[in-house]
Amino acid sequence: MTTKVLVAYGTTNGSTAQIAEAVAEVLRKEDLTAEALPAGSVARVDPYDAVVVGGGLYAGRWHRDSRRFLRRHRRELARRPLWLFSSGPLDPSASERDIPPVPGLKRAMTRLDANGHVTFGGCLQEGAKGWVARMIIKNGKGGDFRDFARIEDWARTVADELVAKD
Repeated sequence: MTTKVLVAYGTTNGSTAQIAEAVAEVLRKEDLTAEALPAGSVARVDPYDAVVVGGGLYAGRWHRDSRRFLRRHRRELARRPLWLFSSGPLDPSASERDIPPVPGLKRAMTRLDANGHVTFGGCLQEGAKGWVARMIIKNGKGGDFRDFARIEDWARTVADELVAKD
C-alpha cells in the first residue's frame, strides 16, 4: 500500500506554497502519494498516513493558517508522522546554520510529537502583498533565499523515514 502524505502550508505571497510543492514532488518521486494544499482549505487529515506542514515566518510568528491548522487537527496529527518546516529569513542564514522553530511552533512540536523541523530561506519580491513587505523590498532587503537543493534533500529524508516505517 502506498503511503499518502499531505503537505499543508500557510503562505501570503506564494513562496511557502512553492516550497510545499517542491516537497510534495520529491515525495512523489520517492513512490509516495503526496499532495500540497493550502492549510486553510484542508477539512480533514484522516485520509492521510503522514503530514508535513509548512508556514511562512512573519515578525517572528508562523503563518496564521499553519498555526490554525495545527490547532484544528491536533488530535489527528498526534497520531500520524508529522514534519514541519518554516520559511522566512530574507538572508542566507537558513542555508548556513540550523535555525530553530519559533517559540510557539516549538511548543506545538512537543505537544504533537513532531518528527522534526527545518527552516528554509524565504522569498520576498516585487509585487508582494502588505505594507511591511513593500517597505522591506523598497529598502533593498527582499530577494529569493530559498535553496531548492536543500529543500529536496530534506524532503528525501522525510520520504526515507516514511519508507522505513512501512
